[in-house]
Amino acid sequence: MNITIIGIGYVGLSNAVLLSLKHNVTAFDVDNFKVESVNNRISPIEDSEIQTYLTNKELNLIATNDKNIAYKQADLIIIATPTNYDPETNFFNTSSIENTIEDLIKFNIGVPVIIKSTVPVGYTNYLRDRYKKDNIIFSPEFLREGRALHDNLHPSRIIVGDKSREAENFANLMFEACLEKDVRILLMGSTEAEAVKLFSNTYLAMRVSYFNELDSYAELHNLNSRDIIEGVGLDPRIGAHYNNPSFGYGGYCLPKDTKQLRANYNDVPNNLISAIVEANSTRKDFIADQIIKRKPKIVGIYRLVMKSGSDNFRSSSIQGIMKRLKAKGIEVVVYEPVLTENKQTDFFHSKVISQLSTFKQMAEIIVANRVTKEISDVIEKVYTRDLFNTD
Repeated sequence: MNITIIGIGYVGLSNAVLLSLKHNVTAFDVDNFKVESVNNRISPIEDSEIQTYLTNKELNLIATNDKNIAYKQADLIIIATPTNYDPETNFFNTSSIENTIEDLIKFNIGVPVIIKSTVPVGYTNYLRDRYKKDNIIFSPEFLREGRALHDNLHPSRIIVGDKSREAENFANLMFEACLEKDVRILLMGSTEAEAVKLFSNTYLAMRVSYFNELDSYAELHNLNSRDIIEGVGLDPRIGAHYNNPSFGYGGYCLPKDTKQLRANYNDVPNNLISAIVEANSTRKDFIADQIIKRKPKIVGIYRLVMKSGSDNFRSSSIQGIMKRLKAKGIEVVVYEPVLTENKQTDFFHSKVISQLSTFKQMAEIIVANRVTKEISDVIEKVYTRDLFNTD
């Protein structure tokens, strides 16, 4: 097949690499850096498995910023563009998806369109009605930052929001490309598939928030948080996963997906869904207060990236803590190699320190969501809630 993927981010690139093992894939993006990187077989995002496949595998993959090339001879279109949450409308900004579909109409392309971007519940039916196109199909992704290709090669499940022959064909396409042979395939309505995505991520955010609130209780009462969490997690109904305290949930998906699901609940009674969103702000308030109590003049932020193996700090929870500290007149400096590589010396009016040794010396308190060997020599300065050295 000739497959075109719109958007070279975690979702788009991981799908492009996966499907180009057996099919001809064209990846489209307006970002010239991403296009050139893929064509030079360099991953523009931090994902070791994607880079390994780009380097070592024979991939039928090209990238382009030319729509004529992208849409030419396409048998299938996959949309993987970002849909950021818009606080003014209380909904995802889905304009990138609509712009793509309008391009397809202009080019008179009638092939199936698979939406991999995260969307509001009911959105696919809205698109079908608006554009009079029945073969727009939603298929949710469940990928981790830095492990996107791995999660496509070893999927937990394959879900397609339609029960047509085209939906079945796409499910089989994804199944044949992965390395697992006992993966459950679920075909369901588009609205149910959209709900699966948002409810899955909101549950994960709830679990993060739960252990964070447990940790807040333990810290304020001078209890051993790790002992409590280990004791709780040994219950097989709860399990010892997603239990490492943090400064809050962040990243591409959880903040925006929880807010979108809350917006979808505007006419449905709820307590828990709204509380999950609010709990994240409460945790940031708590962490900031714990730091402020120490009355530092200069606080160092060790990494804006909140987890290992990732180069993304969009919506990272540490940024909310930085704002709270600066509102109290505390100077905040940042050590983030991703910024230094881009020759950035300032991050939202906080100085970026390029030398780790200088950073360690300047900061009275070093705030680290996750501790690494790099800062083990100044551990007495480090404020963290990382108990298990896991993400």
